[in-house]
Amino acid sequence: MDLFSNVNDDKKYQPLAERMRPKTLADFAGQEKILRGALGKMIAEGQTPSLIFFGAPGTGKTTLAKIIANTTESNFVKVNAALSGISELRGIVKEAEDQRKFYRRRTILFIDEIHRFNKGQQDFLLPYVEDGRITLIGATTENPFFEVNAALLSRVKIVRLEKLAVDDIKKILRRAVELEKFSAEENALEIIADFADGDARMALNVLEQASFSGEISVETLKDLLGEKIRRYDKKGDNHYDTASAFIKSLRGSDADAAIFYLAKMIDGGEDLKFIARRIVICAAEDVGNADPQALILANAAAQAAQFVGLPEARIILAQAVTYIAGAPKSNAAYLAIDKALGDTRGTVPKHLRDTHYKGAKTFGHGVGYKYPHDFENHFVRQQYLPDEKISARYYEPTEQGAEIKIKQRLETLWD
Repeated sequence: MDLFSNVNDDKKYQPLAERMRPKTLADFAGQEKILRGALGKMIAEGQTPSLIFFGAPGTGKTTLAKIIANTTESNFVKVNAALSGISELRGIVKEAEDQRKFYRRRTILFIDEIHRFNKGQQDFLLPYVEDGRITLIGATTENPFFEVNAALLSRVKIVRLEKLAVDDIKKILRRAVELEKFSAEENALEIIADFADGDARMALNVLEQASFSGEISVETLKDLLGEKIRRYDKKGDNHYDTASAFIKSLRGSDADAAIFYLAKMIDGGEDLKFIARRIVICAAEDVGNADPQALILANAAAQAAQFVGLPEARIILAQAVTYIAGAPKSNAAYLAIDKALGDTRGTVPKHLRDTHYKGAKTFGHGVGYKYPHDFENHFVRQQYLPDEKISARYYEPTEQGAEIKIKQRLETLWD
């Protein structure tokens, strides 16, 4: 006991984010998909394996680790990878052995910023993680497949935490307002939740700062956050207007405008998945077969952006956007499917029907069908459309980019 013990123990001296840290899964907001699955069941049953939580700041990595320790009644030891050495780890392992031997308690070693551990530090932990003397829970904002060595990765389960939804952040803020007896406008809480961009800690820090002014209002937040506040309203007209301008710029082959609106969305905190979906759709709808590579690139960019996250994802998305903006354009495939969807009545010709069940041929199914690979150029003329649609034309290829080759081939075969 020392002169400052009571001060350190008094919660009122802790930041609001720390005071609001949930102690149980019931109070934890977000990550429902993960917690409803196998991990949630393992935590409830006290059988949690070694884990690495990978996600953006404020998504609950430290909180989940502490909840696991509380739920499993484990000894919880937290270290920061940037500040800890092997000598400290040796002491933790010795303490873990004593906890298991004398108190039958397991030890959860929580390593914040585990991506900063060097190979020697990671290798030191291997035998203790493997034999269960330590349950390791690491936390990182960096992709662990790039930063953690394969030997340690093979002994842990990677759990990716997503940014918290706006509704989850609002739930956290309302709980804080209720427990701390703050006076807050509902609109102000919505602004904070939107501004925090999935980061619960940031949301609570803003709430706490705003509370010093008395009532937490929209005006209070304007004074506190200045130009940062709601530069890009993800629910308002500006959101839809920007997305619309982005798509139209891609369709109109204006690479500079498309990059501008991409930057505007990223700077405003738009969800990467939303941006990536727009790019993929544009690649199919507006570029189409004029450059089939566009859809491949767009899909690869969507996956890669999610894989690496921001800030590097901006480079990946920019590559896809500039490629698609500069690509030749054709909406022929898009028009074809919409035309066909409005004209789907018709009977499948008998020679095209399934013949894989006994007795099919007695109904005339498959009779007269010509296998194209048996013919020169792997093509033979025969009827494919129903009788009722024999003269229908849905796909009308353009002469843009690579689609001209498709047009020429189809005309050569069928005209």
